[in-house]
Amino acid sequence: MDRQLSLHKNDIVPLTITGYTAQGSGVGHYDGMAVFVSGAAEGDCLQVRILKTEKTYAYGKIESIETPAPCRITPDCPQAAQCGGCVFRHISYEAECKAKEQRVRDAVQRIAGLNPELVQPILGAPQPERYRNKAQYPLGLDSSGKLAVGFYAPHSHRIVPCNDCRLQPESFTKAADAVRQWQSETGESVYEETSGKGMLRHLYLREAEMTGQIMVCLVINGTKVRQEDRLVTLLRERVPGLASVVLNCNQKCTNVILGEKCRTLWGTETLTDILCGLEFSISPKSFYQVNRSQAEVLYGIAGRFAGLSGKELLLDLYCGTGTIGLSMAAKAAKVIGVEVVPAAVEDARRNAARNHIENAEFRCGDAVTIAEKFREKGLAPDVVVLDPPRKGCGAELVHTVAGMVPQRIVYVSCDPATLARDLKTFTQDGYGLQQAVPVDLFPRTAHVECVALMSRVKK
Repeated sequence: MDRQLSLHKNDIVPLTITGYTAQGSGVGHYDGMAVFVSGAAEGDCLQVRILKTEKTYAYGKIESIETPAPCRITPDCPQAAQCGGCVFRHISYEAECKAKEQRVRDAVQRIAGLNPELVQPILGAPQPERYRNKAQYPLGLDSSGKLAVGFYAPHSHRIVPCNDCRLQPESFTKAADAVRQWQSETGESVYEETSGKGMLRHLYLREAEMTGQIMVCLVINGTKVRQEDRLVTLLRERVPGLASVVLNCNQKCTNVILGEKCRTLWGTETLTDILCGLEFSISPKSFYQVNRSQAEVLYGIAGRFAGLSGKELLLDLYCGTGTIGLSMAAKAAKVIGVEVVPAAVEDARRNAARNHIENAEFRCGDAVTIAEKFREKGLAPDVVVLDPPRKGCGAELVHTVAGMVPQRIVYVSCDPATLARDLKTFTQDGYGLQQAVPVDLFPRTAHVECVALMSRVKK
C-alpha cells in the first residue's frame, strides 16, 4: 500500500536547505520527502510553497527567507532569475566551488563506489565574470515591437531580454546594441518560429581572447539582409577589436542554430586565438572551449596526467578540433585523434598544419567503431585520452579501451554522474582511479568539468 503523500500543491512548509541538485537547485527534506527549490542556498531556512509533488519528492518555490544562509548574496544581474543560466549567482563564488567539488565527490563515492578522497580540491576560476568567448542570442520582438536580444527562459522558447550578460565580454553588449540600432533603422523582419516567416534568427558572437578579435555572425532565414553596408558600419563604429562580420544562412525549421552556408560581409572568415601556446583558427562552426583561460588549466592537468616522455602513442578519442591531443603532441611519439564530426576533423587537421605538428593524424568516425577496429588490429596505445559528450563513454567503449591495455587513461568529463558510471566500469575492467581534479570552466552555472587519471592495476 502506497504511503499517503504528506505534501500537496500550494502547501507552505518550513524547509532547511542542505545541498544542491546537479542542476543547481537547493535541496531540503520535509517529512521524509526531498523538496527541490530553485534559487535556494545551502543553509537557508525558508518557507516554501509546493508547486508539484511526486511519490518521493516535490518541487517548490521560495515564499519567504526566514534565515538566509551565510553564503547568500544579492544577485548582481536583474535577469538571473528569469533566464536561468546563472543558477549560482545568489551565493558566493567560494560556496559555489565548494558545492561543485562536493558534487564530484558524491558521484565518485555513490555511483562509482570509490574513495571520495581521490577527488582533489576544485580549481576555481581567477575571473568568474565575463569569461565566455561565445554567445548565441535568440532574436525576437518584445511587446512594443522592438528587437529583443537575450536568452530563452528555462524549458521554453520565450526570450528573456538581456542588455548586458555578466558572463559575456562587454564587446558583445556593444555588438548587440549595434544590431538593435540597425534593425530599428532598416525595419528588417524578425523570425517567428510558429510561422517560419521573418529574417533575423540569432546573433552569434565569438571572441579570440588572446588576440582580442571579435566575430559577429548574424543567423538569418535567407541569404541577405537589408542595408548590409550599414550593419557593417555600425558594428565597426561600436565594437572594439571587430575582425569579422558574417551572415549565416539557416532556412530550415529547426532548433539547430547555425545553417550550412556562411557569407563574410567584412573582415576575415576566421578568428585566430592562442591556446596552450598553439594557434587555433576559429570559424562560426568551429568547436572551441568557451572559457579559454580555464581550458588551459584543464588541458595542463590532462597533460600532466598523461605522463608523456616522447616515446608514447597517444589515442585521443572524441578529439573535437584536436585541441587536447595537439597540446600534448610535442611530448608524444604520435597522436591519433578520432572525432565523429567531419568539420571538426578538418579543423583538427588544419590546426595541426598551422602549428607545424607532423606527428598527429585524425580519423573521422564513431569513437566506439574506430576504437574497436584499432583493438582488432592490435593497436596498443600507451595513453588514451577520453573527452566524451555529456552522456559519457558507455560500457562498450570502456571495454574496448580497456582491451587495448593502455598504461594510463585520462578522462576529461563535463558530467560527474556519467564520469562516475564509466569509472565503475573501468574499475571492473582492471583500472584504478588515481586521482580526479574538478576544474570550474563555467562559473555561476551548474556545470563543472573534471579530469580523472586511471592506471592499469590488474592483468
